[in-house]
Amino acid sequence: MLGEDNFYLGADVGSVSTNLVLLSEDDKVALTLYLRTQGRPMQTIQEGMKILRSKIGSAAKILGVGTTGSARQLAATLLGADVIKNEITAHAVAASRVDPSVQTILEIGGQDSKIIVLRDGVVSDFAMNTVCAAGTGSFLDQQAARLGIPIEEFGRLALEAKNPVKIAGRCSVFAESDMIHKQQLGHALPDILAGLCQAMVRNYLNNVGKNKEIRGPIFFQGGVAANPGICQAFEEELGQPVIVPEHYGVMGALGAAYLAQEKVTMNPEQRTRFRGLHLGETQFNAQSFECSGCANRCEVIEILQDGSSLARWGDRCGKWSNAPRVGHNQKKSKEEEQRGA
Repeated sequence: MLGEDNFYLGADVGSVSTNLVLLSEDDKVALTLYLRTQGRPMQTIQEGMKILRSKIGSAAKILGVGTTGSARQLAATLLGADVIKNEITAHAVAASRVDPSVQTILEIGGQDSKIIVLRDGVVSDFAMNTVCAAGTGSFLDQQAARLGIPIEEFGRLALEAKNPVKIAGRCSVFAESDMIHKQQLGHALPDILAGLCQAMVRNYLNNVGKNKEIRGPIFFQGGVAANPGICQAFEEELGQPVIVPEHYGVMGALGAAYLAQEKVTMNPEQRTRFRGLHLGETQFNAQSFECSGCANRCEVIEILQDGSSLARWGDRCGKWSNAPRVGHNQKKSKEEEQRGA
């Protein structure tokens, strides 16, 4: 157990992974946690809180909470976040805290990738790719599985290449077909893996990094940064060093923790909205309904705790997200019952 300490909690909840970071008051990363989301973000967040509680004990205190990621709104509702920020801001803040001189962030995760350009510690440009799987970690996972090698060995084997083959990397379907063709021609596995790393980097730079001024220092963040083959391919293509920070896999969560720290420090008299370390035992449910109040027919998401409404979002006009919450012991209005009919 970490003892009777005070921490800031950062949560980065995405489609592939849920990352949690505990930041101590003296800016040290006390604990990091990586969990597979597996399409169950609520349950994964609760599982993460159970693990955190077992490691830090109930005597520890959470001073503030920040959330980011594609499910940041959901995570904020469950955890009681003090600050909610997008992934661009969270990654930029984390990198700038680690090295204030960083000017470019290359980030590749399981389902998407992004580039962030910083000048004087401020985000001046960015781009994201959420369409093509050829530039993400999930594609590497699929190809490693198809080749029968652990993803952890992928990068090491790629570094053993003598003559990397040329692989079409603009599309995951074409890349896979090209890999199979190269195998049938008898090319060595390390040469094929190195070729795939180079193709992935070219795809990233031609799409996500297109027309971006990539200056050093360059940080490489996200789960794919664990692959030394990709790191080497980036350095060869860019002609300059690429730095992989210590906590490369949880930089989004770390940035969220820093943002929570900043928010709480600026408002010391304001209590945190954190809902407590016992969240793992709380009963949460999610449901959705279509509002028929106007032609937009918005799909509204609602989060319930023990039968009481915690939050709603998805409506364009704010009719439901700004409406008073209805508990399970309160009588619902006719409009509430009819969902806007």
